[in-house]
This record gives sequence, C-alpha cells and structure tokens, in this order.
Amino acid sequence: MTTSANQSWTHAGQGRPEQHDPNPSTMAIATGLQLPAGFSAVAEDPDLGPSIALGMAKVEKVLREAIAHSDPLADATSRHLVEAGGKRIRPLLALLAAHLGDPERQEVVQAAVVVELTHLATLYHDDVMDSAPYRRGAPTAHEVWGNTVAILTGDLIFARASILVSQLGGRALEIQARTFERLCLGQLHETVGPREDEDPIEHYLSVIADKTASLVAASGQLGAIFAGVPEELQNVMLEYGEKVGVAFQLADDVIDVTGMKKVSGKSPGTDLREGIPTLPVLLLRKAVAAGDADASAVLALVDGDLSSDEALAEAVDALRGHQVTLDSWAVAREWSDSAIAALAPMPEGIVKSALMNFAEAVVSRDV
Repeated sequence: MTTSANQSWTHAGQGRPEQHDPNPSTMAIATGLQLPAGFSAVAEDPDLGPSIALGMAKVEKVLREAIAHSDPLADATSRHLVEAGGKRIRPLLALLAAHLGDPERQEVVQAAVVVELTHLATLYHDDVMDSAPYRRGAPTAHEVWGNTVAILTGDLIFARASILVSQLGGRALEIQARTFERLCLGQLHETVGPREDEDPIEHYLSVIADKTASLVAASGQLGAIFAGVPEELQNVMLEYGEKVGVAFQLADDVIDVTGMKKVSGKSPGTDLREGIPTLPVLLLRKAVAAGDADASAVLALVDGDLSSDEALAEAVDALRGHQVTLDSWAVAREWSDSAIAALAPMPEGIVKSALMNFAEAVVSRDV
C-alpha cells in the first residue's frame, strides 16, 4: 500500500512523489516517448502502445520526483544520470508484465520506478569501481564530483528506492533485498575473480546473472505481482527476466569488441582497456590453452599495452576477426532462445510477442 502524498521522504527531500491522473506534462512525455526497437510491436499496437507510453511517462515523472532533493548538491548529483537518458528497459518490462493482469494499479508504476532507481544507484557505484569516464554520453558522476560524492549519491538513490518499495509491502521488500544482495555479490565476485578451482567462464556467467539479470528478473516479477497476475505467470516473468538479462549482458560485452559504437553508445574496446574479463576474451584464453596459434597472436595484442588508441584499435580488430567472437554471439543467442522458451506457458497475445521480440532484439542488438 502507498502512503499519503504529504509524507516527506526525509528532512532533505521535497515530499514523496505523487501519482495522479495524467496531466498535460505527463501526456507530453507520453507523446514524445520512443520505445526501443525491440518493442516496435508494442508501439504499433493500437491499445497496448498508448497504454505503455502513458505508463512509461508516469514512471518518468515519478522517477524525477523521487530523486529530487532540497539540498542543491544532492539534487544535482542525483539528477545527473536520470537526465542523461537511458532505455528504461527494466520499468518497461515491469509495465509489460502488468498487462498480463490489471496494469492500471498505482503500485505497478511505483514498482517500475523502484527497479529503475535501483539500476541507477548501481551505475554510480559501478562507474567508480570501473573508473569509467563516461556514461550515456556524459561524464560520469565521479569525474564531475569525485568518487566519494558519486558513491554517496548512489546510496541516496538506493535509499529512495527503499522508501518506495517499503510502501509496497513485505513481499516486494524481500524481492528488492534479495535482488540487491545478488547485485552486491555479483560485483564482489567480479572484483575478486574466480577461485583457483572455478571455471572462469562459469564464474563470468554467474557474475552477469547476479549483476544484470537479477534486476531484470525482479522487474518483470514485480510488475506481474502488483497487477494481480497469477503466480504461474509471475514465475514465467522471473525465469524469462533472468535469462534475457544474461543474454542482454552477453551481447553488450560482445559489442565492446565488435566496434558497434553507433548501436551500443560505448567506445569499442572499453572493456579490453580496463581489463574487464568478458566472454570473447575468456574463450580466447581457452583457445590458447588448447594450442590455437591464431588465438595466441590475438591474445598477445589483448594483453599488451592498450593505453594508445592505435593499440586498442588493433586489439579490437584482431579479436573481432577471431572465431571466439562468433562463438560468443552463439552463446548469447542460446540464452535468448532459452528466454523465449520460458514464455511457453504464457497465453498468446501482444505481450508475449513483445517479450519474444525483445529477446530476439537483444542478440541482434536493435536495443
């Protein structure tokens, strides 16, 4: 249950976000909204399209209200990533899942905002840990305000997500807590690397399941729960989200070594330069261990000094041209196919079609 609109967030806040009927500003957001290409079937549907657009506009409005602070510094740092944009995939999945039940329930929008706030909070922390200079085309918060401010901003945003989810009741709070635990464990395991007795590829898949897929899965699950969707379909959304989340991150990592900057928004080779282990490199090391001479030559470039743009471009080109990149795409497609298979119990309709299209778009990278 949500609480009354006059209850303040904290002494530094500007009041909890209100969720009224659509007003002109909300309608303006809805009119200008463009869904990711993987959801073109949703946008074109005469009934679902306008409903999703309006729902996403409500999410955007409440999201901006939720990160507002009366403290000028906290307000500026919290707005930094929200105003940089983003695909809003997680709240979109929550709204889509809700259309399997009653999407008009106010709690659906609140749940969608919770998952996006949680995602935003993790980005502030990730960028500090990865020393990333840019996010969504803008300088990262730690580049503007320093590491400490960026970390505290992530904490503040997660606090706002916690306030919202606490109003949704015990089950939502438990899902959020368990998801956040997985997010932290994923980051921890990525930081320390695999154990000596652990397969590096299995470790990598476990990390991205925790760091990325857990929140994608929670998004669809929460949207279904608060729309009154039957438990069987809640579980379908949970399984689908877990698998499509892994496929999404696998594809994102492969894109880093394919030079698809126009699609991904990230400079080719960013992960290589930062020494972040991704599937193409892990498969490359496995090929080297098996005696692949071509792989050894590519690995020498990947493990070399990549501080210059010329050296980085050479390593990217070499890795892109090796079989391991195609093999990595094949693994991503396996996860995508598994996500689609998980939808089998779901009734036929535009929601199911949209989820299938999204899973396919993830590995063709139309999103």
